[in-house]
Amino acid sequence: MMEHESLAQIFIITVLSSNFVLAMFLGLCPFLGVSAKLETAVPMGIATSFVMLVASLCSYALNVLLTHFGLEFLRLIAYIVVIASAVQLVEMVLKKFSPSLFRALGIYLPLITTNCAILGVALFQTARGYDLGQAVVFSLGGGTGFSLALLLMAGVRERLKLSNIPDVMQGTALALMMAGLLSLAFMGFGGVGVSR
Repeated sequence: MMEHESLAQIFIITVLSSNFVLAMFLGLCPFLGVSAKLETAVPMGIATSFVMLVASLCSYALNVLLTHFGLEFLRLIAYIVVIASAVQLVEMVLKKFSPSLFRALGIYLPLITTNCAILGVALFQTARGYDLGQAVVFSLGGGTGFSLALLLMAGVRERLKLSNIPDVMQGTALALMMAGLLSLAFMGFGGVGVSR
């Protein structure tokens, strides 16, 4: 179905004009929850990107297997099991090798399991009929775009802590306004990567 898209186009479109967070509004929970500091945004971006890649590879293989046996109706539950398993792996590694980071990410680390951006990678690549190479590039673009959104938001929020902001706009209200402005900026990439 999507054979005409090059790998570079898939990557650029996924990072910029179809950014999971800023264009499709998927994965907003960790985006808003972990983006207060760069020191937590970077590891969360890496962890989410890793889980996206694992979920993409496993969901591609699962889709081939389920299609072969005519069990396509099991896709969603199978994808969720794969994502939950990948998150558990990331949690165990972080808890073992970086307990302070594990504590800093707090509840948002297990919430990667329910991050709809990760489930979106699996479902979108299946719906678009991507082959293995396209699926990997799509997941890498999704992870890069997610990490970019987290880093931009964390950078803005850290700078805003140094500003004199009225009390009524502080906290969640300001975070949502900044997310909206970032989203508007990313909407400007609407035609990037599209061949005519």
